[in-house]
Amino acid sequence: MLTHLQLRDLVLVDQAELEFKPGLTALTGETGAGKSIVVDALLLIAGGRGAGDIVRQGAERAEITASFAALPSPALAWLQEQSIDHEGEIVVRRVIGADGRSRAYVNGQVMPLQALRELAELLIEVHGQQEFQHLVSRGAQRELLDERLGAPTLKATVAELFSRYQASRRDLEALQNAAENRDARLDLLRYQLQELKNEVSTVSEIEALFADQKRVASRSRLAEAARTALNAAYDADAGSAHDLLGRATAALRSAADIDPTLSEAGKWLGEAAILTQEAAAALRRYLDDLDIDPARQEEIERRAAALEALARKHRVAVLELPEQLLRVEQELATLDHVQLSLADLERQVAELTRDYRGAAERLTEARRTAAQLLAVQVTTLMQTLGMAGGEFAVRVTTSEQEFSTHGSDEVEFQVSANPGQPLKSLAKVASGGELSRISLAVQVAGRAHSTSLCMVFDEVDAGIGGAVAEIVGRQLRELGERAQVLCVTHLAQVASQAHGQFRVTKLTDGKITRTAVKTLSGAERIDEIARMLGGIDVTEQAREHARDMLARAAPPQGKKKGSRTLR
Repeated sequence: MLTHLQLRDLVLVDQAELEFKPGLTALTGETGAGKSIVVDALLLIAGGRGAGDIVRQGAERAEITASFAALPSPALAWLQEQSIDHEGEIVVRRVIGADGRSRAYVNGQVMPLQALRELAELLIEVHGQQEFQHLVSRGAQRELLDERLGAPTLKATVAELFSRYQASRRDLEALQNAAENRDARLDLLRYQLQELKNEVSTVSEIEALFADQKRVASRSRLAEAARTALNAAYDADAGSAHDLLGRATAALRSAADIDPTLSEAGKWLGEAAILTQEAAAALRRYLDDLDIDPARQEEIERRAAALEALARKHRVAVLELPEQLLRVEQELATLDHVQLSLADLERQVAELTRDYRGAAERLTEARRTAAQLLAVQVTTLMQTLGMAGGEFAVRVTTSEQEFSTHGSDEVEFQVSANPGQPLKSLAKVASGGELSRISLAVQVAGRAHSTSLCMVFDEVDAGIGGAVAEIVGRQLRELGERAQVLCVTHLAQVASQAHGQFRVTKLTDGKITRTAVKTLSGAERIDEIARMLGGIDVTEQAREHARDMLARAAPPQGKKKGSRTLR
């Protein structure tokens, strides 16, 4: 539900803030005042294209900010997919520069226009303008029809069966492709498996092998470094570290008898001499180990080269060869049992195909039953909405794509606005006013449950008046009991049925023209509806008529509309 709309520097509006409530809200004003500015703003929020010419003259950019609360479940799911934080409310902001550049934000997060359009479809429906008409979409028509199904769980059953069918079908096709070249593939895999088993061990053993290879390749340099260190530490004929440490220790030992404070330093030097001796022993062992057998060196080089060749052959890193060995073993096991697995999968796909078709047929029957009822209801409403003799039909046909998450049907709304005219697709209705009223009739008849959508009707009263206008207003008010409805109108009969009202006014000082949008109080609504009834000069008689229209639209509690008081 739309709760707040802020406009800044949009066309002729310098700044406007509107608070929205549930129910029917009317936007009224003089012809040319810019009543559709709010609809245009919502179209931009819905991801519509915006050029630099919509920026108010002299301003750098136009900004539209819309807040939504009581979000429908699909919108909440969309926000979760996009990782957008929210607390049950979102703020959508659109900024359009005078240079035509546009940016969109959802809860402060930059959003591409295509993503914004996806979100807006879950929040707003605009009826009456040729672009952004939710109802002309085949998908929207199917969803609206499905709201009236006698067995609503049928849709979920079909979707679940389709998902399982699709997964099993993918597994079957993959196994069938594998089975086509099974024998040749088995021979190749067995050869690869033996080849890998001959050379591949664990990751840690492979790491150790390449460490040995590196050490053997640098043996001369390593031996020279070890001998130099051993000679300096211990083996030098004179002046080795061990000899010097021994002399220092002996000198301090005799002196410590005179000054005991030297004993600690002597202890450390003695320990250093012992550590030096241990280091020398370790260096001797290292040099012995470096003296590797030529056959052992050759084996290390051969194994390292073999592993590198296998890694290139299988297009993996050397340390990934153990994983590749496991994959080959698994594929071999799968192909060994492929015939058995194929039979199981073929049986599974056949069962799911049968179950899906049965559920899809039941869904088709339910849709056709609901389509007949919806067609009768909308046709009846059309007779009262200025389209006497008009006809509405819902065509449910078999789709070319039998298997889908929505079932096997194509749903199309068809209409004939005038007697004698053939039924045509709703998307091909030429008159904006007729399309708006048909949309209204479909929404009133088709909305079986309350919705969190904000539904916008523009030009719904085009070309009508009198009793038909009052009926349109009543239908809009009835729809407003189940959804949030915003209606741009120039007829008092429609505006008087609204739960709330905004007035759009064009102001000018001879130099600058701007548009203002104002929320009307009870008294102001009377004056505005009186103006719509009587023109420029608002008489007291017009005000009295306006009061009567508002009172009849919203009778006191306990008194039904149309009831009479006995005198």
